[in-house]
Formats: sequence, structure tokens, C-alpha cells
Amino acid sequence: MKITEKEVRYVADLANLKLTGEEMARLSKDLDEILTHIDTLKELDTSNVQPMAQVLYDAGENATLREDLERPCLDNATALANAPLAGAGYFKVPKVIER
Repeated sequence: MKITEKEVRYVADLANLKLTGEEMARLSKDLDEILTHIDTLKELDTSNVQPMAQVLYDAGENATLREDLERPCLDNATALANAPLAGAGYFKVPKVIER
């Protein structure tokens, strides 16, 4: 097994999850399978594969990027018109993170 129960508990704690013993076993198995699959992918020879276009590479002068133009958008009052609870120009939502 590539991942320990301690590591799974650590990740679960970071995600603020309370796992049962059954969930812990299933998650350990799933994460182990994912890591095993990644190791399999690392064995592939990708030396002759051309890199795909991404932001890390320079784009040519005729790159297909749109111009950055200001567009009409919702004003604050319209955006908040159907909000269940709003105040001071913002959406109000209940607190969901408690530690």
C-alpha cells in the first residue's frame, strides 16, 4: 500500500471531514489505486510527444486570444435583486465553516 491511514486521516482533517472506519478503508483503497495508476503513467515514454499549447509557452503574434474589452454587465442592485439576503451591497450567506 502506498498510502497510510495516518496520511488519509491528515488529508481528511485538512478537508474538515469526519470519516467512519468503513469510509477510511474505502478512501485508503481508492487513493492507493490512484497513486498506483499515476506510477503506471510515469512509466510511459513521452519524449517524442510534442507539448500542447499552454500559458507556459510563448504565443505567436496571431494567437487566437480575444481583445480585452469592457462589456456591459449587471449593476450591483440588479445582481442583488433576487438575493434571499443582502446587505451593504453584498450577498449575505450563513457561516459554513466552524472550527
